[in-house]
Amino acid sequence: MSKRDYYEVLGVQRNASEADIKKAYRRLAMKYHPDRNPNDKDSEQRFKEINEANEVLSDPKKRSAYDQFGHAGVGGAGGFGGPGDFGGAGSFSDIFGDVFGDIFGARGGGRRSNRGADLRYDLALTLEEAVAGKDVKIRIPTLVDCQFCGGSGAKPGTKPKTCPTCSGSGQVRMQQGFFSIQQTCPQCRGTGQIVVEPCTHCHGAGRVEERKTLSVKVPAGVDTGDRIRLAGEGERGEQGGPAGDLYVQIAVKDHPIFTRDGNDLYCEVPIGFATAALGGELEVPTLHGKVMLKIPHGTQTGKLFRVRGKGVKSVRSSGVGDLLCRVVVETPVNLTDRQKELLQEFDETMLAGGERHSPNSSSWLDGVKTFFEKMGF
Repeated sequence: MSKRDYYEVLGVQRNASEADIKKAYRRLAMKYHPDRNPNDKDSEQRFKEINEANEVLSDPKKRSAYDQFGHAGVGGAGGFGGPGDFGGAGSFSDIFGDVFGDIFGARGGGRRSNRGADLRYDLALTLEEAVAGKDVKIRIPTLVDCQFCGGSGAKPGTKPKTCPTCSGSGQVRMQQGFFSIQQTCPQCRGTGQIVVEPCTHCHGAGRVEERKTLSVKVPAGVDTGDRIRLAGEGERGEQGGPAGDLYVQIAVKDHPIFTRDGNDLYCEVPIGFATAALGGELEVPTLHGKVMLKIPHGTQTGKLFRVRGKGVKSVRSSGVGDLLCRVVVETPVNLTDRQKELLQEFDETMLAGGERHSPNSSSWLDGVKTFFEKMGF
């Protein structure tokens, strides 16, 4: 039985954000968790399916592989065991606590620290660079602690004050009927402190934008759509939170000679009329040097010749693709009078030979003749 699309399992679009995927997973996990549906095999199976989808789509690397290659790209995902083993999903109370921990604030009730946002950098490479791999220096904008206020956001010589609303806890408690709900303090936004006199350099943000240079090692064989993850090189987190990641998105430029398809390279090779008829050898380029291509006599336009091992080495395995050369017979142009005479003489000898010299043309003409007779033309 084929697996369902992971996005369909979670009920989200393919461009869904990490937050959307997390929200959809929690909602479905609570609904189908075995603790809430005892002895219900359908719910148990659905719960496993939901966890498998979340395991892939919540991981940037696995999600990227799944988007490119489908289930084949994440063959190791979804290793669930028997009843009670749900890929580390935890009990219903764990999920319940995780969901309401986000709604009511951190489980420990302390100040909130936010992870920095992930960043994306588009890196354009030539085909030669993508095939060979290279080390690239990139400059990206980033947020760093303000050197004037030390990241506090307060004017030098002053300090942030304890938030009067939450008394520095970052959380406030609200009574709604029988329930007491704890949520992030609206005045200090969970920091526990407020800036009375903002720093004039960062305007109270505590962070300023700078540009930094990073070294990116591009592995050999990358292609358009591949991503390289630089952990911790994304946006700096607020209130001491961890930094996000930087994803370098690869885009390979068009090449004047070669077209890439997976690990294979394609190119068109124009040949003269005489070479196509009599045969011969041609020197063709590859990304690794020159090779001689043998053209047999009687070669027709569109004939594909394979040069093994002259394609691209896969970035995910040790396999190497091939170079495929498509022959295009070029019709002579700008002929002299003498060349025209020679071609006319040659054509007369060809007509005398009939089908022996032009089997495809003769077969086509026979078919046309039969068609005309059938239609009464």
